[in-house]
Amino acid sequence: MTHGLKDKNIILGVSGGIAAYKSVELLRLMTRQEAAVRVVMTRNAQHFVGWMTFQALSGRPVCTSLFEKADETSFRHIDWATDADAVVIAPASADLIGKLANGIADDALTTMMMVVTAPVVLCPSMNTNMYRSRAVQRNLDVLRSDGYSVVVPGAGDLACGTVGPGRLPEPPQILDRLIGRLTPKDLKNQRVLVTAGPTREPIDPVRYISNPSTGKMGFAVARAAEHRGAGVTLVTGPTVLADPFDVDVIRIQTAEEMARAVLNRFENCDIVIKTAAVSDYRPKSTAAHKIKKDRAALTLELEPTVDILQELSRRKTHQVLVGFAAETEDLQKNAAQKLAAKNLDIIAGNLIGFPESGFESDTNQVTLFFQDGTRENIPVMDKLAIAHIILDRVLERVRLRGVDHRN
Repeated sequence: MTHGLKDKNIILGVSGGIAAYKSVELLRLMTRQEAAVRVVMTRNAQHFVGWMTFQALSGRPVCTSLFEKADETSFRHIDWATDADAVVIAPASADLIGKLANGIADDALTTMMMVVTAPVVLCPSMNTNMYRSRAVQRNLDVLRSDGYSVVVPGAGDLACGTVGPGRLPEPPQILDRLIGRLTPKDLKNQRVLVTAGPTREPIDPVRYISNPSTGKMGFAVARAAEHRGAGVTLVTGPTVLADPFDVDVIRIQTAEEMARAVLNRFENCDIVIKTAAVSDYRPKSTAAHKIKKDRAALTLELEPTVDILQELSRRKTHQVLVGFAAETEDLQKNAAQKLAAKNLDIIAGNLIGFPESGFESDTNQVTLFFQDGTRENIPVMDKLAIAHIILDRVLERVRLRGVDHRN
């Protein structure tokens, strides 16, 4: 199963609004995903961004009128609508929303939308009072009932001087919602718990024991699971990453806090994927004040932290349990030992210390080890792609357990 926008035919609709400049960046993001993007603009949109900008970036003609003279553009609104895998309209003005909700087709974009049968992601952007008006909200409700996905606008200072909702969501969020709309919902009704990031074990108020984990792998797993329709909870240590959309995020600091958050939710989960790099040890005592540098040496007495995976394996009933093993040597031996000792269904092992693998990298290279002794080598790829492969293997086990349960 493929995920993302590679080789997808996407139509980008742009209506009139100052936020049209963000559509340029959205186009860049979609083309980087190797999507084939065609742009349709309203007349008002061209007052804010010229059609040549979109044509240059997409590498394809831009449709601005139903009555263009060139033969290549004849009936393009019909052909494009028929070929589209998805449509994203950003920004969507109040005028355009009203026309779509009421079946008005008086320009290239609205006429094309009457033909579209593919999924549509609509991104409203307008003055706060306009957005909150009964008419706009009524029209959005109609479009939702018609099957449109509406991305709720952000709030803040708007170009018109008002403060509140109405700001076009940032392009990465729109891209994420588009990818999610196109992703099959094969994890629908599954409850997924993911852990991510490092933990910090305090030495004193300004120092702690930790590790270089950024949380990227765990956030990718949470994002992929949400795209596939799961209800996702992400328990994460300190990280600079933004919360994944439509994911319940719980932020913690220490291993003890992570254990409490995970164990309290484990019973109600179907799938647990523990990517977090949890500290194995913590200072036996924490200084109440900053330790001054007034001695030649400092000795820290450490004690073990709670083994969360071990405790989960003891409590496991129906859950599929996946662990991660970051190693510097003997990957197969160490991962296999952890798989057996902690009663895991799958363990994803990787060797750290390489630019394309492990902590801080946007890519990873892992080997999946399974309970039956088999393994699967996954080459270097971005972490979201690896997340989907892991979820594919998890889903196989979920389905097998469903068959066993019925028998």
